[in-house]
Amino acid sequence: MGAKIKQDVNGAAEHDPNVGTSGSAESTMSDLGTKLRETRKASGKTLQVLAKEVGCSPSMLSKIETDQATPSLRTLHRILAALDTSIVALFASEGTHDETSVMRAEERPSVKVLHGGASGAILLERLTPTFPGLMLDANIHTLEPGAESGGDIHHVGQEVGYILQGRVELIVSGKSHFLGPGDSFFFASNLPHHYRNIDPGTSRILWVATPATF
Repeated sequence: MGAKIKQDVNGAAEHDPNVGTSGSAESTMSDLGTKLRETRKASGKTLQVLAKEVGCSPSMLSKIETDQATPSLRTLHRILAALDTSIVALFASEGTHDETSVMRAEERPSVKVLHGGASGAILLERLTPTFPGLMLDANIHTLEPGAESGGDIHHVGQEVGYILQGRVELIVSGKSHFLGPGDSFFFASNLPHHYRNIDPGTSRILWVATPATF
């Protein structure tokens, strides 16, 4: 699962502000679309039903499931919430697991999400394993210039973050917080929140949440 897989997207894309498409789109966590499709079918939901719950068209959801389109962070969260799952659960492996886990830098699994339009991509690099029942979720969010999360997200839990590089605007309950390297933040996840990169270059955030959401 640590292997990086490039997937080309061909043809014109249906416009959706929360979904990005590109002639060289890349998904670095293999089989995300397939896992989402399998989980949807196992839940008994049709494309039409899930699309209505998520707030996108059935055709766009189909493109996401077949890796022809990349969802925004907000859309991915809505899909996972509607399916009552998470990235951790989707890629959880069977069997027993050691209480200690080491993940080498070159083996770190990740998934790329887009907001669409001229916005840059966001790469979620996993720091925690995908064990069943994982209570803590940690990622490095790497934001390309212009990247944004695609609208408010809110859910159960708590979150803490630390700015590693660049400058970020974090909006929680409508209030903006402008953060730079060394700054940290904490908020209750039930508060509406989103963020965007306000640096001309790349920004990186160490982000920890509980329970595991992505």
